[in-house]
Amino acid sequence: MSAKGQRIGYVRVSSYDQNPDRQLEHLDADRVFTDKASGKDTERPQLQALLEYAREGDTIVVHSMDRLARNVDDLRRIVLNETRRGVRMQFIKENLVFTGEESPMANLMLSVLGAVAQFERDLIKERQREGIALAKQRGAYTGRKKALPTARIEELRARAGTGEKKARLAREFGISRETLYQYLRHGAK
Repeated sequence: MSAKGQRIGYVRVSSYDQNPDRQLEHLDADRVFTDKASGKDTERPQLQALLEYAREGDTIVVHSMDRLARNVDDLRRIVLNETRRGVRMQFIKENLVFTGEESPMANLMLSVLGAVAQFERDLIKERQREGIALAKQRGAYTGRKKALPTARIEELRARAGTGEKKARLAREFGISRETLYQYLRHGAK
């Protein structure tokens, strides 16, 4: 195998950031794996495919650390697993490359930067919760809209009460089974 492997890009976009172009513009890659999912865990199909695809000598290129992992533990685990296999990890935004020949300083940088990214996400969530609480106080926040109008909810409850299969009802009404069960629970109160 040649010393120079492939450059493999990884892009993750979430529901509020559907455009992968912003991340791709800085990636010079032979192949790109893209997940459209939350980064709350590492159970993402394209991330798993990428990690299986990457070989010794390859470089995984990611726009930023928070696109790869949502917490320091996952970030460190992925980077350490890949660099031990001889796969380099490059983060464009942070201007960092991890090669497996890390010094204690490189490991410290990985932990600190990952912790800062996690801290930023936590602050954003906290501000969001505070904003929702203030909006509720003003009466401006009513929560998520119901999936079904009241008449359809009553029909659903009546049909479920006659013993119709819940999975079939959920499909017919275009709702998840969990939503169906919530409607049934709230109707019993």
